[in-house]
Amino acid sequence: MRSREGRPFEIVSSFAPCGDQPDAIRALSKGVVEGRSCQTLLGVTGSGKTFTVANVIEEVNRPTLLISHNKTLAAQLYSELRDIFPHNAVEYFVSYYDYYQPEAYIPQRDLYIEKDASINNDIDRLRLSSTSSLLSRKDVIIVSSVSCIYGLGSPEDYSELLVRVDRGATVDRDDLLQRLVQIQYRRSDMELLRGTFRVRGDVVEIFPAYEQTAYRVELFGDEVESLVEIDPLTGEILEDYERVTVYPAKHFVIGEEKIQAAVVGIREELEERLAQLESQDKLLEAQRLRSRTRYDCELLMEIGYCPGIENYSRHFTGLPPGQRPHNLIDYFPEGFLTIIDESHVTIPQVGGMYNGDRARKETLVKHGFRLPSALDNRPMRFDEWEEKTEQVIFITATPADYELDRCRGEVVELINRPTGLLDPVVEVKPAVGQVPDLTEEIRENIKAGNRTLVTTLTKRMSEDLHEHYQEIGIKSQYIHSEVQTIERVEILQDLRRGIYDVVVGVNLLREGIDLPEVSLVGILDADKEGFLRSETALVQTIGRAARHEDARVILYADKVTGSMQRAMDETSRRRKLQEEFNRENGITPRSIKKEILPGIEEEIRTHKIVRNVVGDDETTFEKRENVLFLEKEMLDAAEKLDFERAAELRDSIESLKKGIAAGGKMSTPGQKQGSGNRIAREDPRSQGQ
Repeated sequence: MRSREGRPFEIVSSFAPCGDQPDAIRALSKGVVEGRSCQTLLGVTGSGKTFTVANVIEEVNRPTLLISHNKTLAAQLYSELRDIFPHNAVEYFVSYYDYYQPEAYIPQRDLYIEKDASINNDIDRLRLSSTSSLLSRKDVIIVSSVSCIYGLGSPEDYSELLVRVDRGATVDRDDLLQRLVQIQYRRSDMELLRGTFRVRGDVVEIFPAYEQTAYRVELFGDEVESLVEIDPLTGEILEDYERVTVYPAKHFVIGEEKIQAAVVGIREELEERLAQLESQDKLLEAQRLRSRTRYDCELLMEIGYCPGIENYSRHFTGLPPGQRPHNLIDYFPEGFLTIIDESHVTIPQVGGMYNGDRARKETLVKHGFRLPSALDNRPMRFDEWEEKTEQVIFITATPADYELDRCRGEVVELINRPTGLLDPVVEVKPAVGQVPDLTEEIRENIKAGNRTLVTTLTKRMSEDLHEHYQEIGIKSQYIHSEVQTIERVEILQDLRRGIYDVVVGVNLLREGIDLPEVSLVGILDADKEGFLRSETALVQTIGRAARHEDARVILYADKVTGSMQRAMDETSRRRKLQEEFNRENGITPRSIKKEILPGIEEEIRTHKIVRNVVGDDETTFEKRENVLFLEKEMLDAAEKLDFERAAELRDSIESLKKGIAAGGKMSTPGQKQGSGNRIAREDPRSQGQ
């Protein structure tokens, strides 16, 4: 990474704060400056919560960690904030696994499940970009999932091993290459890829694992004569630099001295644990542990790395037993700001990570698959997270008891929408005969050119209701947990396009989903108290219709439960506040008009986010993705001794690579040109969560 200093946060937008936004920005900014540990922003659907928070970040000018409860919404927030802050570092930090099966043991069946994972290299690059930005500048916003509370490696070790190269400095070429290898860069003289370096005489080209471009270091003897940024594909010189800093290619990187000290500690712990197991006559467990741990120690001594190295993190960091490992939050400087999006969902998720991880690893330790120190490779406990995040802003439309208790009941409200849109009209109808009644309501809604959402209590009922609507000529589709995440987004976008008139689901509250065309929400069996019919769930579901001027919500129930009444009271309160605001400001409510872009589901997908960051056009990005996919298929074919198929795939890969270099368009075997929107459905790698 080139040397660079942070700059103040600067919003670039044609919009100015309006409605309740100016008051909310002032209140939240004042609270941060005064050192308040906790604030809650109660923001209704369509009130501009993201824009409000962006203005707070600009006002207080602090590094910010924004945590979202899933990758999809994190990607949306990342895109929005990157557009709002084009001159600052907005980064994306989520789990880099497309597929992840954790190591586990099931004693009842004597079944050991080895860790299996498929790593998304582009997401890994963005994670590395996040930490390198935090260590090199101050104007940083990290949009993260709960992945930020998991072990990452020591920031001290990470920053100590960086490689700095200055123009005019004296550098021994062999020493430079050795230092690059030490921080997990691989030499690749044939092709310059991320996380590799290439050597041609006195010219060293380095492609950082977290950047889009590479760097060329030209030496004259032992003096750095030239230091330039280059396009790794074409070799074109992009810019000259006086200094370049290269950060490690992996987060778990340790110096040689620490590795040797760690191996000593691992072997000492091994002997202690073996003595315990043997004294309990657990000879099988002792043999398992001895074999695995000694093999890992040999790998560490030879190459400085081993599979599952994170399980030995306590020995590398020198932390005492029970101490949590380092994570992304440790890379932030003091005084950073934490923002929790949809806190009523995210906070329970943060709090629930530790116990599940602990139970799984205790079983592994008990049966000799891991040393007891593996228990210290864990996510943060909730109390540790609270201690580390000194100043927090919770964002939600439905604050839970936790947020209200921490903020002592004080809430900053963002109720009035700049568009003047009112919260929906809510009415209650009998549950007896609810399906025929709702069907007639849907028909009337279709005549008006609007869309409908229907929520049921079970997956089976959502599927049956969908089939019923199909039989009577209503264009419908269903959504529930068995429908892949990307497919869910595609279905909702097809609802907006009019391909469907109705979408039926079990849990359609889906915080953050934007459906301006929906004017009717039908909630079946609304009086069945529980998670899906709690006050929070009802308020969130009612909010799905809050972007249409003719919005209505029908609760089908034989009695009005406490949750229903509280949800209706809150909706009525918000509606009255908006009506008063509209009268005072002469605003006529108008539905939100939001363009439906071709392939908009791709914009929400993580891979699309990555493509935008990488800077490839869509055709080139798809080719690069297909090259990786075909290379895996080629290796699988070779392992199965299907060399003819492997040769065909090799030729296809070479053809694709030539096409990328030439910038021309070509279709991948088995794929039609212009079918970019189908790749998300057909490529099995797109199904990773």
